Amino acid sequence: MSKEDLIQAFDLIRAHEDDADFVGPRDEETIRKAEETLGIRFPPTYRRFIQTYGCGDIAGEEFYGILHDDFQNSGIPDAVWLTLVERQHGLPEHLVIIYSRGDGTYYTLDASRPNTRGEYPVVAWTPGLSEPDKPLEVVASDFGEFLKRTLDEAL
Repeated sequence: MSKEDLIQAFDLIRAHEDDADFVGPRDEETIRKAEETLGIRFPPTYRRFIQTYGCGDIAGEEFYGILHDDFQNSGIPDAVWLTLVERQHGLPEHLVIIYSRGDGTYYTLDASRPNTRGEYPVVAWTPGLSEPDKPLEVVASDFGEFLKRTLDEAL
């Protein structure tokens, strides 16, 4: 389902280009540098999103990805920068922040739980409340499903 969800989400983005503001495609070298910096290989649907859109927002929904390759001197919506910052405050090493709910909760990719297709579930992490040793709430089976569902609700 994840690949189909991602294709449908990309169709929604193209259909609402006037409401979208994405930085654009990121090259493979920058993506590999981001993965090395985080110590995590991105799952296929998230990697495809970064290759196609980089990061950005549509209809008020901001999806974190890669802005550029200077991850230390960046800001939101740079997933690498934000993940590195939040790791200093207790974010587990196997999580990558991809979205903020706006109430302090982050939606993250959980690299510790890949499925047979190499996709990671999207889980909720709330700084100060979530505990690294306890199971986190799964909000989507993978990034493709998460992106499509979020866009369906927003558009």
